[in-house]
Amino acid sequence: MDMKDIERINELYRKSKSTGLTPEEKEEQSRLRGEYIQAMKRNLSSQLDTIKIKNPDGSIIDVKKRHENNMAKAGKKPLA
Repeated sequence: MDMKDIERINELYRKSKSTGLTPEEKEEQSRLRGEYIQAMKRNLSSQLDTIKIKNPDGSIIDVKKRHENNMAKAGKKPLA
């Protein structure tokens, strides 16, 4: 997802509020929004995977590993 796609999403939004969209434009808008959401989820997931927490005792906890361990203990599948 690049700035060109984001600008197109915004352009389609403005047009939908002013004159309305053709069926093709509605489909494009839906596709672009879906791609944007997926890109944001990947970005957020990547950021969360790198978070580490330092405890008062000086130990460091990897949040991703902690989550995976908690999910395994609960018998649930961890998120991808």
